[in-house]
Amino acid sequence: MPGHDDRTPTEAKPARRALIVAHETDGLGGQVAVRLAERGLTVETHCVTPDRFAPNEAEPFPVFGDYDLVVLMGSIRSLTNKAEIDSWVDTELDLIRAAHDAGQPMLGICFGGQLLADALGGSVEASPVTEIGWHPIDATAEADNPAGPGPWMEWHHDRFTPPPGATVLANTDAGAQLFSIGNVVGTQFHPEVDAGHVAQWIANAGDDYLNQHGQNGEALLADAKANEARNIEQCHDFVDWFLDSVAFPDSDTATSDTATHHIATSDTANSEITSQHTANLGGAAESDCSDQAAP
Repeated sequence: MPGHDDRTPTEAKPARRALIVAHETDGLGGQVAVRLAERGLTVETHCVTPDRFAPNEAEPFPVFGDYDLVVLMGSIRSLTNKAEIDSWVDTELDLIRAAHDAGQPMLGICFGGQLLADALGGSVEASPVTEIGWHPIDATAEADNPAGPGPWMEWHHDRFTPPPGATVLANTDAGAQLFSIGNVVGTQFHPEVDAGHVAQWIANAGDDYLNQHGQNGEALLADAKANEARNIEQCHDFVDWFLDSVAFPDSDTATSDTATHHIATSDTANSEITSQHTANLGGAAESDCSDQAAP
């Protein structure tokens, strides 16, 4: 029949797809990925360097344009030492620029936020203050702070200067903590963490590192456990803001509370998220991201 629509009234639109770019196997999406899935997105994770002790041995990147949004996670690497990661970092920066030019929503967390800043014309430098632990973040005179004051988990040695045209939404004494530019958002803090994340960070860091930075592993873990429930709630609120106000402000896409990707709750979330993609710039590949998150 002319003009007849063969779709049934109950036929659903395909779920939007989110790509989590984890730079090491211990740097996954955590509670950010949990909330994206709860909001009805299909969440896939790509691991850039499966061997954290071989930072320049990288898996080919997936095509960012195959996804509806991209989340760039943290890393133990530094953009102040690109030589250590020169086999892949310029490729990722180019992908970010192309995605931004195409209007693709992106969220960058810690190292991911630094990548966004660098790619879009800002800069990254060593921070005069190493922030480790739970810190409040302050609104700026430019805009309200949509993340709220926290405290939020920090674990970083570098800081970013946001790109030209960006709005700084929050900061600490150490520097900018949150910026937006179009449908791109970068954080310096770690919204994704739960106690399991922090326990793995402590184990990976080791006592010598912690002592060097005036930290105590038992105290850090106790603080993480004390803040876990509150942080999960504020992380999910932050992801909701990103989806509803930044990524898809004119869409009903992110209204479902039904997960389309099997992601566990806080104690095991990061041990059960695995890569599902096969398309990438250099041929088909899958990466196993089966560990916990690192800064």
